[in-house]
Amino acid sequence: MPLLETRGLTRRFGGLLALDGVDLTLAEGEILGVIGPNGAGKTTLFSLIGGSLRPSAGEILLGGQPVTSLPAHRRVRAGIVRTHQIVRPFANLTVFENVLVAAIHAHRVAGHARDRVAEVLALVGLADRAAQPPGTLTLAGRKRLELARALATAPRVLLLDEVVAGINPAEAIAFAQLIRQIRDERKISVVMTEHVMPAVMSLSDRLVVLEHGRRIAEGAPRDVVANPRVIAAYLGSDAASESAPEGAAR
Repeated sequence: MPLLETRGLTRRFGGLLALDGVDLTLAEGEILGVIGPNGAGKTTLFSLIGGSLRPSAGEILLGGQPVTSLPAHRRVRAGIVRTHQIVRPFANLTVFENVLVAAIHAHRVAGHARDRVAEVLALVGLADRAAQPPGTLTLAGRKRLELARALATAPRVLLLDEVVAGINPAEAIAFAQLIRQIRDERKISVVMTEHVMPAVMSLSDRLVVLEHGRRIAEGAPRDVVANPRVIAAYLGSDAASESAPEGAAR
């Protein structure tokens, strides 16, 4: 049984069909990459899975149980949490307090939340910035803070929306290593959207490609980027060759 599954997931905005009957599965411990050109439906898919949008049709299952009707905050408590490409931490709170809010919101009791926050900040490399406001962080630091807030909720499924976009190559490599560490050590399954193809190629066990709201390809990364339809819709021949370094797919 897949950990996460969407069946015929569809979303209309008036006359615009943003997502058209998308079937998707995520296995326990898998990193699934979702790619496609701008306007392909990636953000809409994340918003539907995360619960900030309701589908026009279709269903979403977590561990075989339907969660389609659950609001976003209840999906977080069920184990589905997402990050956002544009990071908006609470500017008037410290880094530690930002993560603490997420931990308490997800589980509704303080309990050992402060210990959990300290552990998560150490994992993402922000332990020494805990007392500082988020405005003192670089973009990469703010993205690590966004990841820490998500991890503080103890997710089963982590939706990562362009976490390496806009950061330099060295930071992107470090972030990719952190994502793999989270999967391997925390046993958290990951769905990620990303335009930085070397990152998504090196991390993903499997790729799904969207175009105009429809799934047009799925499979191992090296196979997907060689798919003529994917090349025509999104990558281009040059990008496809650059995106497939030796040993990238595992």
